[in-house]
Formats: sequence, C-alpha cells, structure tokens
Amino acid sequence: MSSNHVTMRRKGHVVELGLANPPRHTINARGSQELYEQLQILEKDPSVRVIVLIGESDGIFVRHYEVGELADSSERVIERGHRPKPPRSTNAGRVRVEGGLRGAMRVLESMPQVTIAAINGMAHGGGLELALACDFRLAREGEFTLGLPETGVGILPGGGGTQRLARMIGVARALDLILHGSVLDVETALELGIVSRVLPHSLEEFRTAVDEFAQKLALRAPIALAKAKQAIREGIELPLGEGLRREAELFGELMATGDAARALRAVVDGKPIPPFEGS
Repeated sequence: MSSNHVTMRRKGHVVELGLANPPRHTINARGSQELYEQLQILEKDPSVRVIVLIGESDGIFVRHYEVGELADSSERVIERGHRPKPPRSTNAGRVRVEGGLRGAMRVLESMPQVTIAAINGMAHGGGLELALACDFRLAREGEFTLGLPETGVGILPGGGGTQRLARMIGVARALDLILHGSVLDVETALELGIVSRVLPHSLEEFRTAVDEFAQKLALRAPIALAKAKQAIREGIELPLGEGLRREAELFGELMATGDAARALRAVVDGKPIPPFEGS
C-alpha cells in the first residue's frame, strides 16, 4: 500500500516506508497523518517484525517540518487573541495519543515491531524528532547534518524533541544543543549517542547495510524483542523497583510462549534453535 507521501515496500518480515514530499522533502500535516495511518495498520499485522523509515530523496531523510504550515498556525493563534501562558510546574498526566506526527511517533515507540530510522541524509527539526522515536537510528556516512534548530525561529522542538533527546543524551547536553539550535555531523551525533551506527556513504551500500541489519532482527524471536522493547520503554519512566517488577512480569509472559520453550529445549538438547514463529 502506498499514499502520496508514504511508499510501502516489503521484503519478508521487513517493511520499508519511504517518506517523500518533493521538491523540498519536508514533512507536513498530510504526510504525517498518512504515516500515522500506515503505522496503525502495520502495528496490527503480526507477520511484520521490523519497520524501516527512509527518505525517498538521495541526501534527505526528512528536511524538517513544513515551516509554512507552522507560520500559518502561529498567525491564526495570534489573530484569535491567544497569548503564551507563563511557565508553570505541572504533573504530567497520561499522554494522549493523537494522529499526525505526534501520533506516528507514539506508535513507533509503542508498537511491538522493531522500528529503524534509516537516516539517508539531512534530518532537522521534525525529521530528527521522527527518527528519535524509532528504536534504532542508522545514519549514512557523509556531509549530512542532524539537529533541532527550532529555537532559532522562536519555537521549540514540539514533536517530542525536548523530551526524547534529554532522555537519550542527558539534560545538560540536550539543553546545550536545543537552546543553541545546533546542527551536528553524523560522527558527532554517533559520539553523543543520538545515532546508533554510521553506515557506508554510497546509497546502494547504505541501503544494503540497513536491509541486512533489519533482516537479522527479523530472524530473532519477535515476541521476545517486543517484550524487551516494552520493558525498556516502560521501565525508563518508572522507579527502579517498579521497573524491575515490570521486567519480571514480561519475562513470565515470555516463558509461556512456544518460541521460548522450543529454543530453550533445543539449547538443552544441543540442537540448532528452530526458526521463531512468533507464538
């Protein structure tokens, strides 16, 4: 299935979603909603084990969120007489999952499938925020930059960038990068832990390396990967004691799966581990 902004390609248990919005290859409201809807469909398909996001333009993953839409929105808010509220402390309640870009990011984090951002080029603002919501960020070697420069135009990274980046690299580094609106080369992003790996520059070699990475994950026990992802994603928000209890619960759930029983018995019997069936 394909849409105007999202093209789906499948190879076994791996689905690749190509992101496009020519000529600038930004992401906008329509493209965000199409991505959200595609992810919702894939989330419910147990035969899909890994999802890869990649830019359809050579040298651009997602340039940034469409600035024209943001400018129109800002002007509408001012026309209605809304003014920014003073900063205040608040206890965050349950996060509401909505559609669009924020919704797509929440699905990427919560879905059982492993998610990979194949960063084949430039990723600023909303483009990097989208990548931050994935389980892995594989960056293409080259003169490409990544960053959250929104404070330079009077806003902040509003697609989860302030929260995800701070959790990923620490508050001090996130403050430095976001308040300065810094953009980084891929090697610096790797050193900071923003990207998981840097892969070859040639687009053909990059795509091959991404596919090999994804296919290896697709061969692993899908329920175990989903539960491990769930333990990490949920646990990071909990006190250690509660996180350990949640880990133990998920471990118990895995012990009741056929994949675990077959694999463990094969190890005991000295036999090859059979293919994982996802059951």
